[in-house]
Amino acid sequence: MWILTGYIEIERRFLVDGREEKPWRDGSLAYEIKQYYIPEGSLSLQEEVLLMDGIALVVPSEEEVEIWAKVDRWMGRIRIRNGVYFLTCKSKMSHDSAYELEWVIDAEKGAVLLQDKAFPHVEKTRYVWNGPGGKAWEIDEFEGALAGLILAEIELEKTEEVVALPEWVGQEITGLSSWSNKSLANTLGS
Repeated sequence: MWILTGYIEIERRFLVDGREEKPWRDGSLAYEIKQYYIPEGSLSLQEEVLLMDGIALVVPSEEEVEIWAKVDRWMGRIRIRNGVYFLTCKSKMSHDSAYELEWVIDAEKGAVLLQDKAFPHVEKTRYVWNGPGGKAWEIDEFEGALAGLILAEIELEKTEEVVALPEWVGQEITGLSSWSNKSLANTLGS
């Protein structure tokens, strides 16, 4: 079986009741994030350069080119985190796992690609909170039309990994596609 494990994201996701205390806000790293979801078919790999709408964005490594070629369907997004632009491409493997390729891209190119386009998007503040056992949790407090929604996720080394859940996590939503950030963005019709 073909697997390059360094490019696999395994995560569990949960709803969070924001009416209680929010310990992740105390001393945690925080990032302002806007994520724009790119229409399918906008990204292409030509002569080992990743393009969006004909604009060269990144030159992937040999391993990344190999992964790109072997996976049929990629979901792309541009994330702006504290002013830095990232291009991320994901392809679902199972309910909790996906191939993930991510690069920093030139801010000017990123701004041009997003200019005058109504890509579905979400806005959020992400907190990185160190939980039990030293595991880092990412807690997203959404803004705009999704204000009040809080989701938490934790990345795992393997699907079977057991993690201690903080008392403030609620219902698990791992694998429920209607709770993905892309689905939430599409629901808003941004």
